[in-house]
Amino acid sequence: MDLANIQEEDLLKMRLRDLPLQIEGTWLQECIEVLYKEIEEKGIIFKPFCYLADEWLTPEEEPCIGIPFYLAHPVLIRLERKMMMEAEGDTKEECMKLLRHEAGHAICYAYRFHKRRKWQKVFGPSTTEYADTYKFRPYSKNYVRHLDGYYAQYHPDEDFVETFAVWLTPGLKWQEQYRGWKAMDKLRYVDRLMAEIQGRPPVRKSATAYWRLSSLRLTLKNYYKNKRHFWAEDFPDFHDAFLKKVFVERTEENKGLPAAVGLLRKYHRHILSSVSKYSGERKHVISDLLEDIHKRGGELKLAAQGDETDMAIHLAAYVTSLIMNYVYTGRFRRGKHKAGKR
Repeated sequence: MDLANIQEEDLLKMRLRDLPLQIEGTWLQECIEVLYKEIEEKGIIFKPFCYLADEWLTPEEEPCIGIPFYLAHPVLIRLERKMMMEAEGDTKEECMKLLRHEAGHAICYAYRFHKRRKWQKVFGPSTTEYADTYKFRPYSKNYVRHLDGYYAQYHPDEDFVETFAVWLTPGLKWQEQYRGWKAMDKLRYVDRLMAEIQGRPPVRKSATAYWRLSSLRLTLKNYYKNKRHFWAEDFPDFHDAFLKKVFVERTEENKGLPAAVGLLRKYHRHILSSVSKYSGERKHVISDLLEDIHKRGGELKLAAQGDETDMAIHLAAYVTSLIMNYVYTGRFRRGKHKAGKR
């Protein structure tokens, strides 16, 4: 079956388990082999098993790595970008960063590091519950910076994993980059920990309980429906106060004014790119927020009156404030909006 010859409508009807995908022979295999080489060059003989899953993950207590299925085929990468505004890990550089991150989870489980008292003293208890969201300190020097979103501050496990990923990254002179940082203590601890296991087989040698792609009965259509719902939601009437401050209601006297929705859409891409770049938030979350604003502006039949640049600045500031509030609290301002976790 050639996915390139299947219409999108028919593709979305397919179940994940029926997709003709494998890692072997794809660019993912090359990335995995690079990861194995990086680990081997550190004197570590453990090589985490990699398999196709519905997202980037390492199952709890399992020394293996789940890689999103869409990365195994260019057609599915394009579909992911269309549905989610981005395809996480679709470049070699980003894929390697994520593989090193997940390898940190896998090696932690393989050698039971998180059970050690010293490990818990350095990073915190691994049993800490994962929250729906987390607040981070952007300028904290207690944590390394590997993945976007200051992910090391999310949870003790993620603190270790991000520290490991920095330690593992070839050519990254962490001794210089993190000189004077409190995070240096964690890096040195990881360095000693990895030296300790050189040439030693893992305590847990194989993964036994994880979801392979072949077990997922969900269709692609429902997969994306659930995924978008998880990451974003609608806010009825939420943007009215802002919109009515910046734009004016359509009347007989001003019917010649351009529609506000036209200006909103004109600056959509610029605001999306800038806010995503500086906030670290996922593009589809920002895009959905902008679409909500556009939609409501059209429903209110608002018009753009005044300086266009000034209105665009107000829009950018408004979106930035909502997204940063979401980044810190998991909410734009009010109402429930659950944040995801890796």
